Amino acid sequence: MIFCKKLNKEAEPLGFAPMPGELGERILQNISAEGWQLWIKHQTMLINEKHLSLANPETRAYLTGEMEKFLFGGDYDKVEGYVPPKNENKL
Repeated sequence: MIFCKKLNKEAEPLGFAPMPGELGERILQNISAEGWQLWIKHQTMLINEKHLSLANPETRAYLTGEMEKFLFGGDYDKVEGYVPPKNENKL
C-alpha cells in the first residue's frame, strides 16, 4: 500500500513505473493504480474531445504537463462542457 497523492488515501500501488525517467519513478512512488486509472480516463477524454494527435511532439508535451498537474495538484485542463453523470464512479 502507498499513500496516493491524487486520492489522498492509502491505496494499491502501481506495479511498474508508467513511463521512463524521474517522472515515472515519482508516479510509481506517489500515485496508486486507481489514481493512475483516473488519469488514463481523463487523458482519453482530452485526446478525443480536443482531437489531439499523439504523433505530434507538442501534444505529447502538453499531455505530460497535464498529467503532472492532474496527478500532483494543479489547474489541469478539463473537457469543456463535460458534466459527469451523477452516479458515475471515480473509475
